[in-house]
Amino acid sequence: MGFFSWHREQVVSWQRLLKLDSYQLLWIAFFKGLVLGALAVWLLG
Repeated sequence: MGFFSWHREQVVSWQRLLKLDSYQLLWIAFFKGLVLGALAVWLLG
């Protein structure tokens, strides 16, 4: 099993566990990226 198929299985399992659709998961990933980006700028800046 390659990395991408493993990652897809992880995403699908979390999506089922939290009962989210793909659009909601997209927004969560977007906001997570904003938070981690702001944290990186704060720590490195």
